[in-house]
Amino acid sequence: MKLVCLDLEGVLLPEFWQEFSIATNIPALMKTTRDEPNYNKLMQMRLSVLEENNFGINEIKDVVKTMKPLEGAPEFITWLRERAQVVILTGTFYEYITPLMEKLGYPCMFANTLNIDDGGKIVGYNLREADGKIEMIKRFHDAGMQTIAIGDSFNDLSMLKEAGKGIIFRGCEALKKQEPHLLCAENYEELKTILKNHL
Repeated sequence: MKLVCLDLEGVLLPEFWQEFSIATNIPALMKTTRDEPNYNKLMQMRLSVLEENNFGINEIKDVVKTMKPLEGAPEFITWLRERAQVVILTGTFYEYITPLMEKLGYPCMFANTLNIDDGGKIVGYNLREADGKIEMIKRFHDAGMQTIAIGDSFNDLSMLKEAGKGIIFRGCEALKKQEPHLLCAENYEELKTILKNHL
């Protein structure tokens, strides 16, 4: 049985920071790794915006409470778990994304952690490891697993290339143009069709 490794935001969930941008009316927070491939630079910008506006983990959790998986995502995950082992490899953070995992049936997830002070202010973050997505793919291969990776952004690219099969899901045009050899799907039905040929 193969192991399917999925990015989270943009693949199964809406982009959290875009949802937070809409809720707080701060346009700068609409930027994602589709726009800024340098994850550290992107996160430093986000933390600066939070500090400037006196937002902390409580305000973030309030937005998370309003979020739902992308339409069709829970059903897709159920379908996939009947056919393969499934793991989420994400650059997001356990401290605010975990409540949404209930709505996806609690799949196995590898994420990062935030540094939060006693007042609820976010003062930094810790990556589980540098380039953690590709490192996990390598470990799965070392364990004898055959992998399929699914992602939507530039920060998924190393994972998509390292996996036995990489699939861009609802990716930006710049990514698809840069990587024309990778398979692409624009919805879950297309994704199922591709996966049926590789599971």
